[in-house]
Amino acid sequence: QVQLVESGGGLVQAGGSLRLSCTASGRTFSSYAMGWFRQGPGKEREFVAAISRGGGRIYDGDSVKGRFTISVDNAKNTVYLQMNSLKPEDTAVYYCAAGPDIGRTTARYTYWGQGTQVTVSS
Repeated sequence: QVQLVESGGGLVQAGGSLRLSCTASGRTFSSYAMGWFRQGPGKEREFVAAISRGGGRIYDGDSVKGRFTISVDNAKNTVYLQMNSLKPEDTAVYYCAAGPDIGRTTARYTYWGQGTQVTVSS
């Protein structure tokens, strides 16, 4: 089983950057793909990015392609989301998730963090 804790959210002006971290605990972390999702006010939960077991495959959501980068540091049991060129529409609660294989839908993920708020002002 896996426990996930996100950090790094906050308030930033449009055009700025934030780096989110998701620290995992549990014996099975290395066998799971990791993903980031977000949910803005009144919106559905949206896929952001995912990284496969071993870090060899990366998926990006269309809305963040070219601006956000997912990475993993296995030694620290941490997955990161580097967010650059932030826009007000990026404002959302960002969730870290873990699942048995990489995917783009919430159904593919078994474990979820509590979320961290990202607010981008114009």
